[in-house]
Amino acid sequence: MSVISYKCPNCGGDLRFDPSSQKYKCEYCISFFSQEELEAANPQASREDADAPHIQARRGGQSASENAAKQGAVVYSCPGCGAEIVTEATTAATFCYYCHNPVVLKGKLSGEYEPDLVIPFAVDKKEAVDSFLKYVRSKRFVPKDFFCKEQIEKISGVYFPFWIYSCSADGRWQGSGNQVRVWRMGELEYTETKVYDVERLADLEFKNLTRDALNKENRQLVEAVQPFRLEEAKEFSMGYLSGFFAEKRDIEKAEVSAGLEQEVRDYAEKMMRSSVSGYMTTQTRGMNIRMREEYWKYLLLPVWVLTYKGADGNLYYYAMNGQTRKVCGVLPLDKGRVAMLFLGIFLPLFLILLMGGYFLW
Repeated sequence: MSVISYKCPNCGGDLRFDPSSQKYKCEYCISFFSQEELEAANPQASREDADAPHIQARRGGQSASENAAKQGAVVYSCPGCGAEIVTEATTAATFCYYCHNPVVLKGKLSGEYEPDLVIPFAVDKKEAVDSFLKYVRSKRFVPKDFFCKEQIEKISGVYFPFWIYSCSADGRWQGSGNQVRVWRMGELEYTETKVYDVERLADLEFKNLTRDALNKENRQLVEAVQPFRLEEAKEFSMGYLSGFFAEKRDIEKAEVSAGLEQEVRDYAEKMMRSSVSGYMTTQTRGMNIRMREEYWKYLLLPVWVLTYKGADGNLYYYAMNGQTRKVCGVLPLDKGRVAMLFLGIFLPLFLILLMGGYFLW
């Protein structure tokens, strides 16, 4: 399994995908390159893993590597400095902790694990940090250390794996509709109930139903900042991952297909039943959905994330949609500041009201 590091053809510096320009930027000579120029300058990105045996993943050898393998991690050699890069089994793009070289773990996203589509980051780190600070400052009673430089620098751009499901189907709904008429003649009240057989036939098409393809707890971050504009997805290229973290899927479509099919059936019934009108009540007697065609796509979605372990031991997070800029977060509460507010405002007010009530009495 090879490790890819994209290099600038002008100076040899590291290339990273730049969300602002939607091109690849060299951090050293500030040059920009298109997708075609990137591929031409880095032909190793299109070779098979066997072409680069000197940077193969290692699961043994040194004791650190052995320990990592036992814990479900994988160890690689950085092509920049030769240091070992320890990653989790689902990590597909990361950084070297020593030389900060961005690397893409090619084997994690090749063959059946190669994504079909990717939505590239449209928000750079500076904008993500500014948005984070604005969000946090709008919240009261957040601990001061949540604003520290070290904490802010931990904000990371991560690509999360998702399945996209589309299908076309034939639907048939059978039910009954009731019409009730009530009238009076003299002292007698009459009720007439007419029951009609009702049927609906439908040509159904569902597009872009999404499901998580990652089992990790932090997958909830991407759920919190949905939706994404899926129509802007691009054909996958590993270059988009350079400079970001990325996760490989560990949930297969067979694990989510039953839930998606049931969602299609439930929505189809709702659609066909809602088309019935002119009756006081309707009941479903039967429904049949016949799938004609199904389409699956494997997609990576961009999210800026920041996690924070509070003094209470709980894990808090902030997430920002890397495309639409939608933000969401669960922030810690500084109980000391809350107590000071109570002592400084509410307690004196309580005493004043108490004294006023005493003198009035």
